[in-house]
Amino acid sequence: MLKGILLLSIVLLGTQSAVYTPTDNGSSVKFKIKNLGVSVGGSFTGLQGKIVFDPVNPAASSMEASIDVNSINTGIDLRDNHLRSDDYFDAKNYPKIRFVSTRVGAGNRSGSYNVTGNLTIKNVTREISFPFTAVPQSGGYLFSGEFKINRRDYKVGGSSITLSDNLTVSLKVFAPKG
Repeated sequence: MLKGILLLSIVLLGTQSAVYTPTDNGSSVKFKIKNLGVSVGGSFTGLQGKIVFDPVNPAASSMEASIDVNSINTGIDLRDNHLRSDDYFDAKNYPKIRFVSTRVGAGNRSGSYNVTGNLTIKNVTREISFPFTAVPQSGGYLFSGEFKINRRDYKVGGSSITLSDNLTVSLKVFAPKG
């Protein structure tokens, strides 16, 4: 009975989904990895994509986003150029890192959600899942989340013995409506 009332309410109220466009302004895409046992990090810009988001019915939501590999910034130009080379990201042949969701669901508390999708780096695609929050902000949403990946799964950095295999990616994506 409650399920029927909820379904009827959604039908009568209509969907609350809207299209949002991620922007570099107000967003950050950062990573952390250990090199010689010391945590180092960097960031990317060139954020593009499309987010369809419905906070009431997250299953009606979808997300796709990409970043520009050439924008990598660790604060050290020599390192950045090396990371752009074919030893690491091969930016010349694979200029974008891309994520496309396959499903979005509600999290275990208000304003939290879970997303599963395909992450493509250097033409290698793997499924990842991670929790995120969506906070209304300036006519859009600030989507924040964090996930871990193994760089070797994506053929990044070869078999370096000084560089950790695992890294953490932190996202804060501001996406205004439209």
